[in-house]
Amino acid sequence: MAVALLGAGKRRRLIPGLTLVALWASPASAIVGGAKHPDQSIARHVVLIVGEHSMCTGVVIAPDLVLTAAHCVLANGKYRLVASTGRRPTVMDVARVVPHPQFTPRIDAPDLALVKLARPPSPKLIPIAFSERRAPPLVGERFLVAGFGVGIQGERKTAGTLRAATLVVTSRPSSQQLSLVDPKSLGERVGLGVCNGDSGGPVLDEHDRALFGIVSWTGREDGEPVCGFVSGVIPLARYRYWILDTAQQLGSSLEP
Repeated sequence: MAVALLGAGKRRRLIPGLTLVALWASPASAIVGGAKHPDQSIARHVVLIVGEHSMCTGVVIAPDLVLTAAHCVLANGKYRLVASTGRRPTVMDVARVVPHPQFTPRIDAPDLALVKLARPPSPKLIPIAFSERRAPPLVGERFLVAGFGVGIQGERKTAGTLRAATLVVTSRPSSQQLSLVDPKSLGERVGLGVCNGDSGGPVLDEHDRALFGIVSWTGREDGEPVCGFVSGVIPLARYRYWILDTAQQLGSSLEP
């Protein structure tokens, strides 16, 4: 089920392969461990990405452009975006998908892709501001993560509702990858963490809620792809030029 082993067998990508059934029909969780619904200041930036047999999360960075994880949109097929900022979900068509050209299954590869919309999204969806941080964060710093994934690993019906959680930075942060854990369990036992369907979700600085990174993978220290232990993030600072340049090529207006 996992896409690939990463980092010398230590991690696996999140699995986007979830069939959506009655997506909006019942209460659901995203991010395992009992995560809460985010407030509107987060929800207005986040969308669900639906494929023929998959789902992921994305974040709006321009009126017609969404940033997500590359492994979410590599398979051939049609994708649609779903926004749930109103009483009823708004479905949007995708015109084009552009993965980062250097993406590979390695844990430190740029697991990023841009999704160009056929039309601008709902006016209730607002492009998010990028973080201006350039240096890697320190161990113990706190970040907000959000996603539409399953709330209980292996239970597909728990996917489809946006949830968010505060996680903290654990060992060896770098400009290429960042590991986050539940501040209570510290990755030693199951707790808050991203899971299937949260790939591509935003990772926000807790203080100013600017976009720092994108959710990419989950795992346990022994290499098992178990949710609720370590949540893997691709920081965006070193890939900012690619995002800006590709957005310009796609005809999207993006703040520098």
